[in-house]
Amino acid sequence: MAVYNFDRINIFLVEDNPYIRKVLESLLHQLKFANVKSAPNGAKAIEYFQDLHKNKAFGDIDIILSDLVMTPLNGLLLLRWIRTAKESPNRFMPFVLLSGAADHEYVKAARDLGVTEFMAKPFSVASVSRYFLQIVDRPRQFVATQEYFGPDRRRKSSPPASGERRVTEDKDVSIVYSTDKVVKPKKPSEVWYFRLNNRLKEKVGGGAGSEPGELPTDILLEAEEQLERSVADFADWARDYLKQLSQLCEKALSHVDGRVKVFEDINLLAHELRGQGGTFGYPLISQFGKSLYRSTREGCGKEDSDVEIVKAHIDSMRAVLRDKVVGDGGEIGQALLAGLEAAIKRHSKTEE
Repeated sequence: MAVYNFDRINIFLVEDNPYIRKVLESLLHQLKFANVKSAPNGAKAIEYFQDLHKNKAFGDIDIILSDLVMTPLNGLLLLRWIRTAKESPNRFMPFVLLSGAADHEYVKAARDLGVTEFMAKPFSVASVSRYFLQIVDRPRQFVATQEYFGPDRRRKSSPPASGERRVTEDKDVSIVYSTDKVVKPKKPSEVWYFRLNNRLKEKVGGGAGSEPGELPTDILLEAEEQLERSVADFADWARDYLKQLSQLCEKALSHVDGRVKVFEDINLLAHELRGQGGTFGYPLISQFGKSLYRSTREGCGKEDSDVEIVKAHIDSMRAVLRDKVVGDGGEIGQALLAGLEAAIKRHSKTEE
């Protein structure tokens, strides 16, 4: 098996959370990506690419790794821009979405917009490296129809699902070997397959048609150690988020008319917490964050009792950090879970 070297791969990272952006930048450097550029959200990423286009200096970005939930422009809108805009540096560029919101609707939307891979948070060195190896070793041909442009959404050849028409044979499509022809087909029935050279595999040291490769074991171990050293910083980051949640609870209780916006802000913070805890050894933070995210989604209750449910989640997560409850927490973890469930049930009855 070939041993790959990522030092010639240029990656563009888009992440709105400064702490997570810093962690990911460090992880990518540990994996030996020599050139890592970054932006704090989708809008800034587009500005960067537009400036390159204006100055006719596209650079050589090979892969985009982007968070999904960001303001003012999220990862899905950035993905759509990359796949459709004339100013896009490369409409065929591998695009990896990274998110704690690996819900069905998000995954489907990303798939329909032409995502290359959808990586769920929490992430690990193993999961990040696995997705990049997948991109290098198993690139999917691009498909263009009047309704879709992006990687082939069928990862394996299989018979059509019942009632579904799919083009499965080369004789039914136009095969394209160049990136020059990227306009939409003119006829609704027309389908193009783009079969391009695997430039990334050549860059990392793999030959055309060669077996899949791997990263050096020592590099992966060093990256794991670096990620583990981020645990202490994560606790401080999480405490700051919990402080913000507490302030939002007080705001909700004192400004009843503004609760819709407050619960939207709470939901965004819950989304961050549910996506990060497991990465840094605190899966209970992710579990409690996911519960809070679900409790505060659009259409949720916004009474005083609902604010108390948010507070119960905050108290549970503070206990996890205070007592350094890592992993599943054993008996302590089970007690915290049971306590949160009891609090939710109690305040839900109060609302009734």
